Amino acid sequence: MEKSIHSDEYSAVTDVIRELRRESGLTQVQMAEMLGQTQSLFSKYERGEVRLDVIQLRTIAGKLGLTLTEISERIERRLTTATQSSRRKSSSTRR
Repeated sequence: MEKSIHSDEYSAVTDVIRELRRESGLTQVQMAEMLGQTQSLFSKYERGEVRLDVIQLRTIAGKLGLTLTEISERIERRLTTATQSSRRKSSSTRR
């Protein structure tokens, strides 16, 4: 199992966090203030420079009015879509 913050799986996590924050109409500064962190640190979360643990992810979810399960489901949908897209591309190039 790859533990890198540079994996496609981890990119899905950071992409979803960024999308949810934007959908909520929050800036990084506002989100960071809600979390009691600096904007710089929150920016690093979104860019994948600092790895989030499950507790931090749950806290972010709560501040966005979501549950950890809801965020996890969105991440899973993104990963499933990416995997299916990759498989379609792979099979079309073999034809």
